[in-house]
Amino acid sequence: MTIDLGDYEIGAHFDGDYSDALKAIQKRLAHIQVAHIVRGRAAMVVLEGWDAAGKGGAIKRMTAEWDPRYFEVWPIAAPSQAEKEHHFLWRFWQRLPAKRNIAVFDRSWYGRVLVERVEGYAEEAEWRRAYDEINEFEAQQADCGISIVKLFLHITQAEQDDRLRERIDNPWKQWKTGADDFRNRARREAYCAAMHDMFAQTDTRWAPWTVIDANNKKAARIAALTAVTDQLEAHVCMDPPDLDPELYELAEKQLGKGKD
Repeated sequence: MTIDLGDYEIGAHFDGDYSDALKAIQKRLAHIQVAHIVRGRAAMVVLEGWDAAGKGGAIKRMTAEWDPRYFEVWPIAAPSQAEKEHHFLWRFWQRLPAKRNIAVFDRSWYGRVLVERVEGYAEEAEWRRAYDEINEFEAQQADCGISIVKLFLHITQAEQDDRLRERIDNPWKQWKTGADDFRNRARREAYCAAMHDMFAQTDTRWAPWTVIDANNKKAARIAALTAVTDQLEAHVCMDPPDLDPELYELAEKQLGKGKD
């Protein structure tokens, strides 16, 4: 089924206690990280979306209870000169998660078929070829046992404008906004066309897209974290691991039996 961003513009408020829901989903996420560590699994979480859609806020809350030794957040900006001299996927191969790790991408290889396409940084033949290259890249990671979650955070033009104004008016948030945000805003129609093609070409069985209605921040955070949690749990055994008998014997000798 074709993904239509117009279906994700209601911006309904979160129905429930936000603090309790956030704590509950963060507890599940903490267990998921442990499951990846003890089961030797790896995962990638990809977040794409409009400027000011809330990717950073979702990532902050997603990783809040994670052990920093076993995850990495990769904020993806424009490629360096050295990276430009390689295939566009080269820099992402070097950011793939090892076993027991989760890699979170704040923007990703989809820049090839979004900003590089719209702004003319990639030739038409390059971005058209990239759909197959991306699908094959993700299929290779899935075949190697890496779970892939892809989220797109969508907001309307009106909501984006409100958030950009808020950033400009707040001296402690101005650093989040640059000229690129307004350049991209001015070309929204072209970006919508590129997004439509991206969904149509790369919404695959092994790496499907999940679109989040991000017009209400709290509801979007719970929805995004729930989507990540549900999809990661489906690809890793969530049964608590048995205690190593040798470790149990060592603990019993030094600590004695636990309370009845």
